[in-house]
Amino acid sequence: MTERQTSLPRLRTTAPAETGGGAERRRATDPESIDLLVALLEQTKLVPPDRLALAGDRARQSGSLARALIDEGIAVSDAVARHRAAQFGLPLVDFVTTPIDEIAAGMVPMRVLERVLALPYELDGDVLRIAVADPADVQGIDELRLATPHQIELAVATRDEILKEIGRMARASTASAVPTVIEGEEIEFDDAPETDLEADDGLSDEPLVRLVNSILFKAAEDGASDIHFEPQEDSLLVRFRIDGVLREVQRVPRGTAAGVITRFKVLAKLDIAERRKPQDGRISVNAAVAGRKLDVRVVTLPTVYGESAVLRLLDQSSKPPTMVELGLSEAMQVQLRAIVDRPTGALLVTGPTGSGKTTSLFAVLTELSRPEINLITVEDPVEYRLPGVKQVQVNPRGGVTFATALRAILRSDPDVVMVGEIRDGETAKIAIEAALTGHFVLSTLHTNDAPSALTRLNEMGVEPFLTGAAVTGVLAQRLARKLCTHCAEAYTPTSDELVAARVAPEVAEAGGMTLYRKRGCPRCDQSGYKGRIGVYQLLAMTEDLASLAASKASRQDIERSAFESGMTTLWDDGLAKIMAGMTSLEELTRVTS
Repeated sequence: MTERQTSLPRLRTTAPAETGGGAERRRATDPESIDLLVALLEQTKLVPPDRLALAGDRARQSGSLARALIDEGIAVSDAVARHRAAQFGLPLVDFVTTPIDEIAAGMVPMRVLERVLALPYELDGDVLRIAVADPADVQGIDELRLATPHQIELAVATRDEILKEIGRMARASTASAVPTVIEGEEIEFDDAPETDLEADDGLSDEPLVRLVNSILFKAAEDGASDIHFEPQEDSLLVRFRIDGVLREVQRVPRGTAAGVITRFKVLAKLDIAERRKPQDGRISVNAAVAGRKLDVRVVTLPTVYGESAVLRLLDQSSKPPTMVELGLSEAMQVQLRAIVDRPTGALLVTGPTGSGKTTSLFAVLTELSRPEINLITVEDPVEYRLPGVKQVQVNPRGGVTFATALRAILRSDPDVVMVGEIRDGETAKIAIEAALTGHFVLSTLHTNDAPSALTRLNEMGVEPFLTGAAVTGVLAQRLARKLCTHCAEAYTPTSDELVAARVAPEVAEAGGMTLYRKRGCPRCDQSGYKGRIGVYQLLAMTEDLASLAASKASRQDIERSAFESGMTTLWDDGLAKIMAGMTSLEELTRVTS
């Protein structure tokens, strides 16, 4: 660590010239200027007034409208960075193609970089080039000037890329603290600075603790939904589930494996002496630099090589998408809004675990949330936090199950009720009866497609006539990985490939269609995919379908009638997204089988 990082940086006697106009940057952060910009955006009518108002409030608190627009999901980092670079006449830096000088990066203390969202990337003589996420942040830029004796030149980079590189630097600083095993003895390297990932019981200086923190931080930064710790004969395999697919990220030496699992058991308040039975618990984690506040569910399981652990990462700081952002086709959006606008009934979302069912429900809840409506949810666990919505956490040990909570909720004068999952007949009956008694009910089921949801309710003991009368719509879905927009490769499929893809025969025979496939680049970690998009099937209840459900018709009969009323298959919706260049034929086949 250099002297500049451990002591108060000396001030410059002469302030360097400001790039892009210091006066302009100062005016941009004034509350009056923010109000003006919000008013200009409001006149464009491109942003819903309620979301723009929230962004304006956030901007007045933080002093940055750009950051507020990103946090509210109104704008994406790339677009904001391009606009800011053009607005202030600054170069736009892409860290995928621009190398970072590690010496330059270390010339400003990490705590300053995290506060300002900045990253030094090049030292040219006495000029230190620094990329910032928001060049209008005057206080932050002044703090950068005070933190280094060098003259600084500003550039603009996306907030996401700066956070990613800061996280990489933080993890690199802990690499020397990772224990290793040599000839059966555990050897510890010298201590390194702590990462900024904090667990609720605090941190110690032990290298093993920092190894655990480093893995958690990397998972938070990479957007992983799960971490798998799998004991092998010679090591502990660490895998992240990113965009629904597991990837190997690390192998921990065998002599350290038990310590890693024990550390998680300590954090989750589990019995560290019990290694023969499965256990489950929770950890609260604040990964500030990665921009995520996590609720971590820990499950341990004994295996032949020792205890394994699976950590489900629930991002408490994330916001659910809107119905428009879900990726529904325009026709489905119209149908779904018609279902949601009804004051009573039941909307069910179906699909396998990890298919985004809860996210879709919260998109609907966000649409429904208004001051004059009482919304109550019962969930296990609570994945999103919505202001103005009463959210109940299931706690079987305390006697709070879906069924008991639902009974209490129905006595609390609700207008809209969301049940996280219908797991048993008792919950199913209460939910369906609630939909018939003046409530709008949302819930999830595990079925392969939309028509199967109606027969599944009957199998769970719900009277068929109640199913036909209460259910107003069923949304089946899958999550497919999105092709990386920077490396997706266009190609012309053969007629045989189009026939195999179930493209209309006349279209397949005509040929000349352009599809896209994965290739791989540094932006997508060579996977060819980045992010996910929903593939949907929407069954809107009709009189014929209600009659079939009430008469306990077969799934095939219900499906046939639904197709006649305009329902499409999951494959059809996915194929439309393939033709739009959103995903690939290979990925659609994987998720829809």
